[in-house]
Amino acid sequence: MKTDKKLIAIDLDGTLLNSQSQLSQESIDTVKKVAALGHQVVIATGRPYRMAKHYYDELGMTGPMINFNGSLMHIPGKRWAFEHERILEKEIFLDIVKREEEWKADFIAGEFRKSFYVTHTNREAISPSLFAVEKIEDGSELKPEKVTKAPNVVLMQTRHPNKMTLAREMEDIYQQKATITTWGGPMNILECTAEGVHKAYALKHLLKALNMDRSQLIAFGDEVNDDEMLDFAQTSYAMKNANPELLPHADHQLDYTNDENGVARKLAELFL
Repeated sequence: MKTDKKLIAIDLDGTLLNSQSQLSQESIDTVKKVAALGHQVVIATGRPYRMAKHYYDELGMTGPMINFNGSLMHIPGKRWAFEHERILEKEIFLDIVKREEEWKADFIAGEFRKSFYVTHTNREAISPSLFAVEKIEDGSELKPEKVTKAPNVVLMQTRHPNKMTLAREMEDIYQQKATITTWGGPMNILECTAEGVHKAYALKHLLKALNMDRSQLIAFGDEVNDDEMLDFAQTSYAMKNANPELLPHADHQLDYTNDENGVARKLAELFL
């Protein structure tokens, strides 16, 4: 039965997090107050679980979380009947790795729920911060014999002159089996997931699990990987600092950036 309770989906980087990848005390306090009113607040991020769990804990969350841009919907540390996970076929992963030179890749990485493997062909070009580590260890090297299961996502940093062109080329090769998206900003990084996976895909499953409908969904984002989520939500907000390409997908643009606690200010206005 529908109630006036809301499902509030919030992206992390560039949205709830400030430019130092931190949660402000105002954001933490506001999210906790809104959740205490009975609304379900959920992180919906492209980050893997291991790089998002500490924010989940800081926010005092106990419910579901969405990682890998929709490839994983789960309740951290708990068995949950509605857990939903999509993985990229292992054969596609290995084929992408095989084409590393062809696609002018600095690195190719397979991201799993709690670990990652990355090619070391151009090890000096890998930024450890991308994987939330201080340095790239020898043991992280991606070798075919280490691939015993399929990854949630594959990341590729490329020197290709046009990452969008390369993304379309890859989708043509892996027809109906993979979705290739680009990261925002200056980094030439492509992300490969199972076909049809995005944040709205996971939110559809989450609404069903919570016995809610999309009329109860509010979403906040800042980058192009949030476009399906903002399109899908009943009410959606793009940050003041949002990528201009995202704005047509949002119902509203906030007056404040992620460094000005834009999400917290809007949540307080709506609910507190």
